Amino acid sequence: MDRPSHKELSNKLREARAAVQNRRVFLIDQAALAADAIELGYDIGGELFEVLEELLEKAGQEHYAGAHPPQKSYKDNIHGLDLYPFTIESLGLGCAVYLKFALTKDALWLVSLHKDRPHKDSL
Repeated sequence: MDRPSHKELSNKLREARAAVQNRRVFLIDQAALAADAIELGYDIGGELFEVLEELLEKAGQEHYAGAHPPQKSYKDNIHGLDLYPFTIESLGLGCAVYLKFALTKDALWLVSLHKDRPHKDSL
């Protein structure tokens, strides 16, 4: 079976939206995420949940930018969990954004949130 399926992606997005709504978001690399927030022009301390809500509301299976099957994380706290990357056009941020997260029970672990950086060979 080719993972993730459309149904699996829909379920993961639903779980991610619920985690953000319940304020169950954890940052994996705070320094990198803060630097990327500055580049995107939002305040990570005050606007992160709004940004995530907008991106996840827009995200669909067609925005999935990951491998089949999903890659596993090697980061502490989420080691071995599936990673779910998406590329989403954000009206609020005015650019395409790359969002990558992992999920545990009722929490979203934010791995990446930055301007989309297309591969050079795809230009």
